[in-house]
Amino acid sequence: MALAATELALAEGVAGAATPQVDDLRLGIVGAGKFGTTLARAAIAAGYDVAISGSGPADDIALTVDVLSPGARATTTADVVRHADVIVLAVPTHRFRELPRDLFAGKILIDAMNYWQPVDGDDPELTTARDGTSVIVQERFPSARVVKSLNQLGYHQFEENRHPKGAPDRIAIGAAGDDRLAVRKVMRLLDRLGFDPVDAGPLNNGLALEPDGSPIAATYSADQLSKLVSR
Repeated sequence: MALAATELALAEGVAGAATPQVDDLRLGIVGAGKFGTTLARAAIAAGYDVAISGSGPADDIALTVDVLSPGARATTTADVVRHADVIVLAVPTHRFRELPRDLFAGKILIDAMNYWQPVDGDDPELTTARDGTSVIVQERFPSARVVKSLNQLGYHQFEENRHPKGAPDRIAIGAAGDDRLAVRKVMRLLDRLGFDPVDAGPLNNGLALEPDGSPIAATYSADQLSKLVSR
């Protein structure tokens, strides 16, 4: 069952009061495109220590990162994995299979990708993924703790819709995953980034978070998104 942010706080209740949650404010991002650099900029503003990689040497993206995401560190993908326990996979979807299967072993891997045929080409496995494409990503990286999230909005919408906790116009982003602790950690990241986090349930519920291909993705309140994923 989906849990909104307030319900999650209640669920963590007494234990949270006795032992306050201390977030690990390190974030890794694999993918230095428009969304990856926008996310890095937002995470830096939220207090995170961010390492980001592209598809080649760190020097290839150093200037881009310095200009678009000041404060983030351009590095290799191997260093991104060493840097953080929470890593966002934000590469074009057709490229995730180029990464080694054991690369993200033990890491929380946020699948922020969306399969879009005009860009990614014809991929029968992803096209026919009845339980969503994140299930395929989990199969590719079996030792990672995959969570589908941060894929609902384009980079412009993501940047324009970040708001402080309690703001009346704050919108929701879901997190779907089979590892419940990983989902909770991703939800805390979403909250710090400026969104109301919604527990979207198991990983195959990630299908409900995938946009329909419209140029402008739909936005939801936490209650609206909770109802959507519950269906």
